[in-house]
Amino acid sequence: MAEKNNPNDVVIVSAVRTPFGKFDGALKTTLSFDLAIKAMREAVQRTKLSPAEVDEVYYGTCIPAEYAIYTNVPARQITLGAGFPDSSISLTIDRACCSSMTALRLGYQSIKAGSADIVVASGAENMGNVPLIAPAAKTRWGNRLGPIELEDVLFELGYGRRGFAPVATDAGHVAIEYGVSREDQDAWAVESHRKWHRAFGEGKFKVGEEITPFEVPQKGNTLRLERDESPREDSSIEKLSKLKTVYGSPTVTAGNAPGMNAGASAMMIMSRRKAEEKGLKILGTIECVQAAAGEPKYMACVPALAIEKMLAKKGLTIDDVDLVEINEAFAAVTLVSLKMLAGNDDAKWRALQAKTNVNGGAIAIGHPVGASGARITMTMMYELMRRGGGLGVAAICGGLSQGEAILVRV
Repeated sequence: MAEKNNPNDVVIVSAVRTPFGKFDGALKTTLSFDLAIKAMREAVQRTKLSPAEVDEVYYGTCIPAEYAIYTNVPARQITLGAGFPDSSISLTIDRACCSSMTALRLGYQSIKAGSADIVVASGAENMGNVPLIAPAAKTRWGNRLGPIELEDVLFELGYGRRGFAPVATDAGHVAIEYGVSREDQDAWAVESHRKWHRAFGEGKFKVGEEITPFEVPQKGNTLRLERDESPREDSSIEKLSKLKTVYGSPTVTAGNAPGMNAGASAMMIMSRRKAEEKGLKILGTIECVQAAAGEPKYMACVPALAIEKMLAKKGLTIDDVDLVEINEAFAAVTLVSLKMLAGNDDAKWRALQAKTNVNGGAIAIGHPVGASGARITMTMMYELMRRGGGLGVAAICGGLSQGEAILVRV
């Protein structure tokens, strides 16, 4: 049995995110770099440490078109922009929507290996700021007289990678295969919004804990964004049932999927020994991390695969877990993965739903893809803290069936 409060444990000492903006909202022209710099600075400032004390920075992002016209080394540019010294070591990660949880995994492994004592794991995306692009074949190497056709990489993101079906299509077919209906998905989506509003009303998403405000310069003044923009109070089964499915999916609609969002998240992790040496409050202990991958069609299954593999390492089952966060890439993903974790037992499936995404998920909060892995981890951790402690698992899927999971004890 592992030693309790082992000095070699990897612990979380800071976790923060910006509010998540809507696709066409207040952040629509803000650079993801600026969002990331804000979150990273705040994560460090909350510990009262100097950026120079951080050994490594990992930064997740997965839509390079958004930042390509500014730089090709986003992690390096963000780290320097956040006030870290020139000697800072950073790494950009693109593991699709998993990226900022991958950042946590790599940071955890670096600390465990003795390569680092203090790591910042972060991620950001601004999907509303993604430009239309013109392929080199149509521009750089010449074009006949006439208009040049631009390509929308966000459309391609939804419509499917080359040679593969759209992710919404796959998610819908896999949901049907696992007995998760369109009605189940719409009901989950409505509850995601309701749970967020209930949590917000209870002060759970107010500035100072998970959220740090973001100021947006506007003509003549500054807008201070303090809350997520996407949650809707008027969401209902009646409204969602009238929406058409997207990309040919049998069940997925704009209502039971998240929006395309803007936001950033950052977490500071370190060895327990170092946290105690610095006199820092330990928010949670990372018990285990796990990557997974599967057949591209079955992206909705990969959070469950990652969770099962991770829990098996620790000699645990899903019954030992107090809270679950599974990113709502679609309602189908969360519900299919929960059904797998329940062993296809309907009663257990319903019981697992009751302790999953208890304050709402990405359908309400938003899914700025590079930021979401760290976001679901901190949302779960802060709720465990409010409950006086416990064990929580967070998991996320990424394009072409990649996955990450993390186990946190508070």
